[in-house]
Amino acid sequence: MSSLPKCPQCSSEFTYEDGDNYVCPECAHEWPKVAAAAAEDVKVIRDAVGNVLQDGDTVTVVKDLKVKGSSSVVKVGTKVKNIRLVDGDHDIDCKIDGFGSMGLKSEFVKKV
Repeated sequence: MSSLPKCPQCSSEFTYEDGDNYVCPECAHEWPKVAAAAAEDVKVIRDAVGNVLQDGDTVTVVKDLKVKGSSSVVKVGTKVKNIRLVDGDHDIDCKIDGFGSMGLKSEFVKKV
């Protein structure tokens, strides 16, 4: 798997390095490696109402969430302490009392 960033203009995954720049072969866009490194460090994860989330925050669930592989549901208002932010489809790793470890999407939680 390539660790090169996607093209900022067309989101192509087929970028390549050329000296101190990255180049997109699909749209011919070129951008410096320094700018790409700064953009990757600035990823901000926000909750359902737009608050910035950080590791260790406490959040509450804003919608009933079905638990995959189970018939149980995480109810609205469930408090989740000490979240951990991760990359991926579900950007929060946490432990919920009565359910155990699971991944949540930030769009379904609100910072307390």
